[in-house]
Amino acid sequence: MKKHLQIIFTIILFSFNSYAQNSDHKFHSVFIMNFIKYIQWPNVNSDFVIGVLGNADIVEELERSVANKNVSGQKIIVKTFDKVSDIDNCQVLYIPQGKSKLLADVITKVSGKNTLIITEKSGLADKGSGINFVLKDGRWKFELNKDATEKAGLKVSSDLLRLAILI
Repeated sequence: MKKHLQIIFTIILFSFNSYAQNSDHKFHSVFIMNFIKYIQWPNVNSDFVIGVLGNADIVEELERSVANKNVSGQKIIVKTFDKVSDIDNCQVLYIPQGKSKLLADVITKVSGKNTLIITEKSGLADKGSGINFVLKDGRWKFELNKDATEKAGLKVSSDLLRLAILI
């Protein structure tokens, strides 16, 4: 009986963690779509690409979010990049927490390109991420590094700046 309770508890715990992670991914994907709306993008002549470093769980949620959507008439697509060296021509690059240590390499790789880097680990906006999701008082918020977005040649709307924790 005791063993059965342990198994049931373990299943419930994993189910809760899975639900929490899925809701985080849903939140992040919705916010990414809104970030895109409130940023002025330099000429996008082909598909608007949201890149994800690694095979993160958010990919599926992003693909649902971008279905039948566009930016300035350009179709939005989601691409995954296994390694930093694979990163190519994307307007948004999402770095999941598990790949956070690669931020400096990513910044070097996309330097001079109009790429918004989005991360999800405390302290990464200070290290050059354009937008960083942070958990404050049990709620997701986002930090915005204005210098990083300006270096990327992106103009952030005043509405988005008002909602952000500015770095």
